[in-house]
Amino acid sequence: MIHQLHQHRTIRKYTSQPIGKDLLNDILEAGVRASNTGNMQMYSIIVTECQEKKDALSPAHFNQPMIKNAPVVLTICADFRRVHQWCDINNTEGSYNNLMWLLNETVDAMLVAQNISVAAEAKGLGLCYLGTTVYNAPQIIDILSLPKGVIPITTITLGWPDETPVLTDRLPLDAVVHFETYKELSDTDIQNLYKEKEMLDESIRFVQENGKENLAQVYAEVRYKKEDSIHFSKVLEKTLRSQGFDL
Repeated sequence: MIHQLHQHRTIRKYTSQPIGKDLLNDILEAGVRASNTGNMQMYSIIVTECQEKKDALSPAHFNQPMIKNAPVVLTICADFRRVHQWCDINNTEGSYNNLMWLLNETVDAMLVAQNISVAAEAKGLGLCYLGTTVYNAPQIIDILSLPKGVIPITTITLGWPDETPVLTDRLPLDAVVHFETYKELSDTDIQNLYKEKEMLDESIRFVQENGKENLAQVYAEVRYKKEDSIHFSKVLEKTLRSQGFDL
């Protein structure tokens, strides 16, 4: 298992071989064994296999080709609707639509998503996480007919790999692991921790292609611009409120 985790690759190209129903159910069953808040499982998983529905989802994910080409697309959602309904029919009032519970439900959704990913890779499948889900949540809500109380958090494409990409770089442990208390990093520490990433051929190409001075500028000024973050944050806040979250 440790070896498998170390070998994780993002797979964006898949063969046409379908994923059998039994295999998919095994993976989903492994997914729902994930830890979750209070064992309430405040998430839902929307399975999309219909090509017409995948085509409809594609623009919401900026037309990334793996949405159309993957045999299975999973949209993992935070979901307080089911628990509120359970409370209603049992003569009590649920209160899981606030900020604290949005965070809990989001964590739960990501835990189940990661369990699904590990189980899928253990079976030889490839996958890709899509961060575009929260960017265009309103469109996804409409396409998947998500009711109030349900908000899409992440999307995973699943299929049999048709590529073997190189392993993606990761920062060293010293960049992300702190023992006992948080350790402030000096500017020199930061430079040293990011040096290997910045020296990758791919990183150097990104900088040159975008006419920037360094990789940090590519991230902050091109890939994840401030104005885009502000725009999508406003859209997401409005969407959360329209879905019944009391923020």
